[in-house]
Amino acid sequence: MNEKDRILVILNPVAGKGTAGERLPEIERLMSASGLAFDISLTERVGHATEIAAGAGAAGYDVVIAAGGDGTVNEVVNGLMAARSTGRPVPVLAAFSVGRGNDFAYGADLPGTLEECVAVLVAGERRVMDVGLVKGGDYPGGKYFANGIGVGFDTIVGLEAAKMKRVHGFMAYVLGALKTFLIFPDAPFIRLVYDGQAVEQRSTQVSIMNGKRMGGTFFMAPDAENHDGRFELCVAERLNRREMIDLMVRYTKGTQAGHAKITMMSASSLTITAPDGGLIVHADGETVCVDGRSLEVECLAGALTIICDPGRVARLKAPRR
Repeated sequence: MNEKDRILVILNPVAGKGTAGERLPEIERLMSASGLAFDISLTERVGHATEIAAGAGAAGYDVVIAAGGDGTVNEVVNGLMAARSTGRPVPVLAAFSVGRGNDFAYGADLPGTLEECVAVLVAGERRVMDVGLVKGGDYPGGKYFANGIGVGFDTIVGLEAAKMKRVHGFMAYVLGALKTFLIFPDAPFIRLVYDGQAVEQRSTQVSIMNGKRMGGTFFMAPDAENHDGRFELCVAERLNRREMIDLMVRYTKGTQAGHAKITMMSASSLTITAPDGGLIVHADGETVCVDGRSLEVECLAGALTIICDPGRVARLKAPRR
């Protein structure tokens, strides 16, 4: 890391059900000890991180750190991409894992502890990062995403988990899944077109991944890389409750490939249409639509630069000798 680089930490104090704000003294202590020049800006409302990030480059910052969870990263990425689209300076992205799931951080080769994140920042290794763009639902003009899109079952689970005030993390998703099993809406009929190929079927779930996992523990695309110019897709046919429970167990291990009702594929762009509606969609945990009919999704290769620990996840998975 260049000692002359100006760093802006954008901290979302309500991330992690409010625990992120409690980490402010620790962030200040670790950053001061690193010897790097930094400022900290606390967000005050939904969308504030996007506004701050969009103007950070023009204000002279070289690096912007998203300190929070996946929602905070999403807002910061949308701000940086807004700057990029208007020709303004675009700082390098970094992240501190102080949210709940931190799925983006895992897929982007970032560590899970704040102390390790600062060490990665000091080392300053950089690489390009792909960014997704989805158009449809509440965002006809487009919304950027960093980690992934869920269509169907996992989106309903996430919406149910977000309603829980006293249960956090993995257990919130487990309870959200149990509640979803009770209502278990029928799978919508979809037409999925990707890179010139088409799939038509009733589908309980579609995951469009730039990162590797969702919900803190579900590895929807264990082989995904966020710097290869393509998404990894996990597409489930119409499932019953028993099949969905079996697949949820597989998702926690990333072993769903080969299941009779799962198709794994990759794509640089795709469209999903549902003539009868019924598309329930989230991007990085943020709702895109609850009864949509069409989506357009594009991978913007190398759109941003990120500070990370290249190959970290691969090293963690490597067999010990």
